[in-house]
Amino acid sequence: MDAPRKDDPVTSITRPGHEPTFGPGVPGPTPTTRSRPSAASILGGLLRGRAEEAAWVRPAQIGVATLAALLYLVNLTVSGFANTYYSAAALAASQSWSAWFFGSFDAANFITIDKPPLATMLMGLSVRLFGLSSWSVLLPEALAGVATVIVLFAVVRRSFGPVAAVIAGAVMALTPAAVLMFRYNNPDALLTLLLVLAAWAFLRGLDAGRTRWVVAAAVL
Repeated sequence: MDAPRKDDPVTSITRPGHEPTFGPGVPGPTPTTRSRPSAASILGGLLRGRAEEAAWVRPAQIGVATLAALLYLVNLTVSGFANTYYSAAALAASQSWSAWFFGSFDAANFITIDKPPLATMLMGLSVRLFGLSSWSVLLPEALAGVATVIVLFAVVRRSFGPVAAVIAGAVMALTPAAVLMFRYNNPDALLTLLLVLAAWAFLRGLDAGRTRWVVAAAVL
């Protein structure tokens, strides 16, 4: 029986302390690469939604969110500067980072407003980005309203299914008090969003059995 040759691909692989070698005509290993999903496939996945859900659920969710956006964003400046107390705080927040952090009524930090500063922080960032106008002051509240409807949809769907989620989202979007609240610059708009986010985090913590989600709900 002939002894195995040193250049034999099989013996080269099995011999300890040696890297695999491949003789003439012996194909080497083919490198594997992971293909990144294209933007079109990502967008398609977002539009289709979950595979286990009915095909109408994601379009219904998008429709409810679009309805909320139209109700809260169209002709947003009709209220002018709305509550001028918070509009002044937003202007101060856009002029001084110290006033932005402490929620001051004026840029000189003479006095602070009587509410937590997160709402004026968001308005101040909007005014810094877009300049002072009623639209830039009211934009964060309107976006908070759209986000509230989207999160409420997710909260109700988790516990009661997609049909109830569509109804809840539509009722929230169409409630006259909600339309007024999310088109005004009182802190109630952000408060409502945080409450709905807290409910979502709490329910997720119960389902997953994870303490971190319950802690997140408490923080919110």
